[in-house]
Amino acid sequence: MKEVTYAILGYGGRGKTFAGILLKSPQLFGRVVAVAEPDPDKRAAAASDCGLSPAMVFACASDLLAEPRLADAIINTTMDSLHLETSIPAMKKGYHLLLEKPMAVTIGACEDIEETQRKTGVVVGVCHSLRYHDLYANIKKMIAAGVIGEVISLDQVEGIGNIHYSHSYVRGNWSRVDKSTFILMAKSCHDIDLFSYLVGKKCKRVSSFGSLTYFTEKNKPDGAPSRCLDGCTAKCPYHSSKVYLADDTWRYVFPRQDDASVVEYLRTGPYGRCVFQSDNDVVDHQVVNLEYEGGLTATFTMIAFHPGGRFIRLHGTKGFIEGSVEDRIIVHTDFITGNVNKVQLAPPSGEGHGGGDYLVMKSMTEAIREEDPNAVITTAQESLVSHRIVFAAERSRIEKKVIEM
Repeated sequence: MKEVTYAILGYGGRGKTFAGILLKSPQLFGRVVAVAEPDPDKRAAAASDCGLSPAMVFACASDLLAEPRLADAIINTTMDSLHLETSIPAMKKGYHLLLEKPMAVTIGACEDIEETQRKTGVVVGVCHSLRYHDLYANIKKMIAAGVIGEVISLDQVEGIGNIHYSHSYVRGNWSRVDKSTFILMAKSCHDIDLFSYLVGKKCKRVSSFGSLTYFTEKNKPDGAPSRCLDGCTAKCPYHSSKVYLADDTWRYVFPRQDDASVVEYLRTGPYGRCVFQSDNDVVDHQVVNLEYEGGLTATFTMIAFHPGGRFIRLHGTKGFIEGSVEDRIIVHTDFITGNVNKVQLAPPSGEGHGGGDYLVMKSMTEAIREEDPNAVITTAQESLVSHRIVFAAERSRIEKKVIEM
């Protein structure tokens, strides 16, 4: 097989995830030959992990993109607000592009990326990993086979997880619309895109409601300081010592992860702030209502106050499907026979989003080898369609009205 080479823009959590997939299976996917990362500690980690010479490690994406083409493809895992300014030059230089969702933070920027893909003809895959997840892939096949008849309605819940929400959307990089984008786009464009994928119909109208209700100063414990380590005695699940010192799950954001370094980060950085006294403004719960061609309806609920997980239900004329992503279980009820069939999916074959990231990488690499932009499951064109729905939903929430697509 033709070797495919990749350059990674941004060596944070997502960049490192895709690098890890490449490093584990270079014979399948190819290898990393260059990285751009502004943080010096993460840059050093990228050089070490990927075995790169100093000449192939860059302090910023623009420096890498100023060089003659260094690889077949770019994996763009920069911050959301940087997607436009890094993706357009990459495509114009001839790089294929694996673009982390969301495509960009404005509809105009999304349209510019899609237009550039059409003009250049490069392969662009957008990382809507849920399309690749075994559970949804199996449900898609069941719909196509007609096992529940005509789909009348479907609904999905994304429980972000209260600690995850506090980490990423109160203290972290996605806490403010002006720093990144609104949370429905940053976190849940996966889910809205999934609806389009499953039903295969055009969305006709959208409405949405939601607000920031809990993570505000009015809910601050009495006497709580602005930083948890400054003597906060509240029995709070979000105390930074519990989230970052007692548990190492979320330490990946820190360049140095020993206890002493983490304490210093918590004393001076954003992850040590009281969650009720931060500068966050994204909503902590939101519902979206959608109507598709033919009267098919769908609802989506994004909620911070949940242990974490995605759950889907599909209501058809001949049956009902219920699925749990984290449990990897599909339950099918047949109205005609009365049978209830429970399917336990096998463990994922690869890592990241229940094996979805592994399959994203597989799809992207195969499309590059075949030189076929339509071989990826989520093209720039398909992603633009579902992004337009997400922007409409947020407009509905803000303007308090139904948006006609």
